[in-house]
Amino acid sequence: EVQLVESGGGLVQAGGSLRLSCAASGITFDYSAIGWFRQAPGKEREAVSCISSSDGDTYYADSLKGRFTISSDNAKNTVYLQMNSLKPEDTAVYYCAAGFSGSCLGIYDYWGRGTQVTVSS
Repeated sequence: EVQLVESGGGLVQAGGSLRLSCAASGITFDYSAIGWFRQAPGKEREAVSCISSSDGDTYYADSLKGRFTISSDNAKNTVYLQMNSLKPEDTAVYYCAAGFSGSCLGIYDYWGRGTQVTVSS
């Protein structure tokens, strides 16, 4: 059974940092793309970042480049999202998802339950 468990969310003041973790079981990161998504209340889910096993590339939403960094520890089957200079508009539930195609542009087959990030002004 594939499971993705996010952690690291919480309440932080604007300008602060958080590091989210996505721990996976039942899959091998070597053949997966792991993406981070977020959904704020009343808004649609949006893609945040992704790390691809097929080409090793990382992808970021244009509005987040320079503030968020995605990384992977394949030995621990864990993907991290380092979020710096957080803004109140970053407040959302953050989800990680895994896609077996290995491409960030492919289908995401499994999703975690999310972790809440709240940024106060």
